[in-house]
Amino acid sequence: MAISAAAAAAAALSFPRALPSPFQPRRHRHRRRSAEPPACAHSERGVTFDPGSAFYRSDSAAGRDLAVLAATLHRRAAGPSAPFLCLDAMCGCGVRALRYLAQVGADFVWANDASEALRPVIVGNLSRFERAPDRRWAVSHLDATRLLSERYLRREYFDVIDVDSFGGDAAYIRAALLALRIGGLLYLTSTDWRSARGYGSRSSLSSYGAYIRPVPYPNEVGLRMLIGGAAREAAILGFHITPLFSYYAYHGPIFRVMVQLHNGKQDGISNYGFICHCKSCGQSRTFGFDELGQITCGCADKIDPDSITVVGPLWTGPLHDTTFLTEMLSLATEWGWANTIENGVSLEKLLDTMIEESDSRLPPGYIRLDEIASRAKVNSPPLGTLINSLRKEGYAACRSHIGANAIKTNCPIECCLDVAQEIRNLR
Repeated sequence: MAISAAAAAAAALSFPRALPSPFQPRRHRHRRRSAEPPACAHSERGVTFDPGSAFYRSDSAAGRDLAVLAATLHRRAAGPSAPFLCLDAMCGCGVRALRYLAQVGADFVWANDASEALRPVIVGNLSRFERAPDRRWAVSHLDATRLLSERYLRREYFDVIDVDSFGGDAAYIRAALLALRIGGLLYLTSTDWRSARGYGSRSSLSSYGAYIRPVPYPNEVGLRMLIGGAAREAAILGFHITPLFSYYAYHGPIFRVMVQLHNGKQDGISNYGFICHCKSCGQSRTFGFDELGQITCGCADKIDPDSITVVGPLWTGPLHDTTFLTEMLSLATEWGWANTIENGVSLEKLLDTMIEESDSRLPPGYIRLDEIASRAKVNSPPLGTLINSLRKEGYAACRSHIGANAIKTNCPIECCLDVAQEIRNLR
């Protein structure tokens, strides 16, 4: 019944004519013909490809691993009732599209890159998995926003849309949300480190609707700025999103967020607001729109207005979904990925840290150990010792995958300094 219904709807689709619609039943679909990889081929988790002249970074493989794990869980949850469709809007050499085919088991993948010069590379890599006439992929060379808008206008919706963009241009977000099925996953990207660090406030305001100023945890602000921009666009369209995971990578740097689209608006402001940081005492707090004009710090220094830094509006809610991350870790273990280290990244360690970060008690931001040591006038306490001591005091505390040598905690900064001094006295 599901196949016949999908086949009936296929007539309205606008996939390339040379390619059978992903909704049409095909014979011998299980056949896979792979080309012999050239001597220069790269490999990610057993999938071989040739980057050719495309921009490719092996350091980004961990972000692609996370995408494959998330998309696979989503496909399993969706079931076989409808074809599972993926769109890679800025595919480069096509490695992500290839992995969605080979590892996620997508029924169809659309690989797009604006550069027509990369067509031989993309087609060559996707042909490793399947060749005509049984292939389940298409390649195009359009502006990403145009491609996504056309898919929406033709009512062609995808289960996973991956946009690995460069810089801080977020014009594609609204079009991507429109081309996404309700419940689908959108993998967002930003490499705009200047805005995240407060050096490009006008850029962050125009791209994400957030005015960013320098704070001690800019890498986390970059993720929250990206989620907040997507949450704002979703609300305009009558939807809402939830972040499944947020990943920061030092190379680049790269901010990547996987969000899930839901129908209907939420209250719109519970997880969307402002972060206030006090330079005088080091404490950070969140404020809602209804508290504008009342943003202050409770420390003794209430006179100098320059001691208060406010950024936003941006996402102030959880960066990750605990249940989803736990399932991702289970799948990584099932596939034998968890205990391996590739490009210096252990997925088990990364996902374990993200799971700890997803504690709903933890506020935005992190505290670096050197700042704690400087304010407490002690040597930097061991990271694990400080975390365990804070937990014994009843506070939530964990490492941060975003900031090296930093902790996330709901412990007030004054108490955190007291704990650091106690640790020094015990040594």
